[in-house]
Amino acid sequence: MTWDGRTRNTMFRRLPVERATGRLYGGRHRLRVVYRTRDLIVLGLGVMVGSGIFKIAGEQAVHTAGPAVIISFLIAGGVCLLAALAYAELSSIVPVAGSAYSFSYVAFGEVWAWVVGWALVLELLLAASVVARAWSLYAAQALSDFGVPVPSGLAGVIGQERGFDVFALGILVLLVVLLAVGGRMSLRTLWFMVVAKLIVVALVVATGLKFFSPGNLTPFVPPPAEQPGGEARTVLDVLSGLAGGGAPHAFGVWGVFAAAPAIAFAYIGFDLIATASEETDDAPRKVPRGMLTSLVVAVVLYAAVAVAMVGMAGLDGLAGLGTDRPLLAAAFASAGAGAMGRVIDVGAVLALSTVILVVLISLTRVLFSMARDGLLPRPIAGMSRFRVPSRATLVAGGAAVLMSQVFDVLTLEQMVVIGTLFAFLFVSAAVPALRRGRPDLHRPFRVPAAPLTAALSILATGWMMLNLKVETWRNFALWMAAGVLLYLLYGRRKSQMRLLLDQPPPQHPAAAGRQPPPGAVPVQAPVPPPPARRLPPGVAPLDGPVPSGRPAASGGPAASGGPAASGGPAPDGAQPDPPRPGGGRHRR
Repeated sequence: MTWDGRTRNTMFRRLPVERATGRLYGGRHRLRVVYRTRDLIVLGLGVMVGSGIFKIAGEQAVHTAGPAVIISFLIAGGVCLLAALAYAELSSIVPVAGSAYSFSYVAFGEVWAWVVGWALVLELLLAASVVARAWSLYAAQALSDFGVPVPSGLAGVIGQERGFDVFALGILVLLVVLLAVGGRMSLRTLWFMVVAKLIVVALVVATGLKFFSPGNLTPFVPPPAEQPGGEARTVLDVLSGLAGGGAPHAFGVWGVFAAAPAIAFAYIGFDLIATASEETDDAPRKVPRGMLTSLVVAVVLYAAVAVAMVGMAGLDGLAGLGTDRPLLAAAFASAGAGAMGRVIDVGAVLALSTVILVVLISLTRVLFSMARDGLLPRPIAGMSRFRVPSRATLVAGGAAVLMSQVFDVLTLEQMVVIGTLFAFLFVSAAVPALRRGRPDLHRPFRVPAAPLTAALSILATGWMMLNLKVETWRNFALWMAAGVLLYLLYGRRKSQMRLLLDQPPPQHPAAAGRQPPPGAVPVQAPVPPPPARRLPPGVAPLDGPVPSGRPAASGGPAASGGPAASGGPAPDGAQPDPPRPGGGRHRR
């Protein structure tokens, strides 16, 4: 993209990669480098391995896929891996805090970047609110399982699914303060909690495999059964009904694929690693490595827990368990290992804490990046003395607190999924778009078979979006409509790109050899005089005698160590020679 008059200053203006990488933002907007490859892996596992690892396998096995939910985990992981490859290539080209928002700005233009950024805000803001509510439920369950009494005055304001909740409020405020203090402290806290919850997951898998029975996996794919329609129907169900496909079905081969979109919610988080690019040393290489490694590890962990859970209890056993506690804890209790319920409580609380922390980090970086570009108020991009975007942190935390306390966010969980999948579509399409538009860019990581991989990613992501509820699509459309209106009223006018392109182009000097028009008198630029030189005593300049008629004899000031000889001002205003360094490679 050029910066001359040929650039069209419209809302489809594209952000050049050279500007997106932060070289023109100024020092006060540079984030502190805190992450290495292993830190990025921990960051990814911190958000992907949440409480869902202890419940989602059982829920999807009972209601949708049966024991074949194990295959559903692999399908969802494969779809996310296709998107992760696209994120990896774009992160190696544009290693900045905006993630999919910045990728879309470079590949498609400003209005599309805003749309993707607005979807990311929805995803991350809702994720922080939903997980904070879930954290409160699990924390209250843990207190009950450990026999810790709760004061009567707090009984009605902790562990609530809706309304005011002290635990949800407290965990959000605590983590926002932790992030506002600085990146290194939050990173050390994240390391501790991730290692602890991985130990819990290892204990769960090892203990569950002790009760494993191959007979619990049969029938691996239960026969199809009708599923009640109504409000829970997906877009795919509606389209199937319009085409004469009848009522939606669970189980069977269709159920195995239908469980994948819900499971994809568990893997959401590898994309958030891209928001840490600006804070990573050698980001073009380390971010793709950390992203892909953490996703593969998460898929293996989820599949292992699914094998242990279903193999321990079986489909009938899981269906017969009560709903008063998590399915995995109930399955262990039915197998005679009730003490594992407490271990799961601790693991769930730790897991959800890390999810909230990473989600808030990512939300903060997205808001920071959008504000830095002027699409949100510029003061949000302000930096604290800890070199963290403290204002964006406070804005993100305040919005998450408000949403978690006012709305029934647990019913909006699929909104997180649709916001993420929407960003996946644009990121997958951006790979071939930049391959065509900017083939000159250096790509430390390249997607193998890029056109085919991108096409498969777009198709798989679109199919998963069609498996979401009709109500989710309606709410998403309303959110995006509000975002487009906000962009037209504010972001389009305040965009830093617009202000930059509105400036007059720089005046370049006339090209050498350009002929003047007929009849014009060529104008030659004045030639500056050569710098004055001191002459040895008694030597007159070529164009006249020594100035001021001063004697140039050896007894004059110049020869007797006066100002001219000592390097001070030359007689009568003549300029002395600058000191000569001793060669280029000796210059300091």
